[in-house]
Amino acid sequence: MKFSKSGGQTATGPTDWFTGTVYIDGIRNPDEQSAVGCAHVRFTPGARTAWHHHPKGQTLYVTDGIGYVARRGGDGGTEVQEIRPGDVIYIEPDEEHWHGATPDRFMAHVAIQEADESGQVVTWLEHVSDAEYPS
Repeated sequence: MKFSKSGGQTATGPTDWFTGTVYIDGIRNPDEQSAVGCAHVRFTPGARTAWHHHPKGQTLYVTDGIGYVARRGGDGGTEVQEIRPGDVIYIEPDEEHWHGATPDRFMAHVAIQEADESGQVVTWLEHVSDAEYPS
């Protein structure tokens, strides 16, 4: 058993990865014992990730607020779903997607993903356009 005391610093999400203000509390990073990484991510109203994908997929567990999760459809369109506390979303490996808060509500989730053999957990793409984000 490994016990880690609380005491980490909340980080602000990098502008390359997010639109708006996002706060990240790391829970664990992949290491030699486990390839699983996990973080509690808090989005202010209107904040969202950039488009991205994960080589081994991702699971989101919504803890607070109301948000969106979206994926690129096979026809190039965007499929957007509202998410609420208690919802669990599994995103397939390499599925391009984004997630974030609605325009008028905060949203928080726990994000869980696994590193691939090279240690990669995510590939970041372009920012979500205003046309792709429901207002």
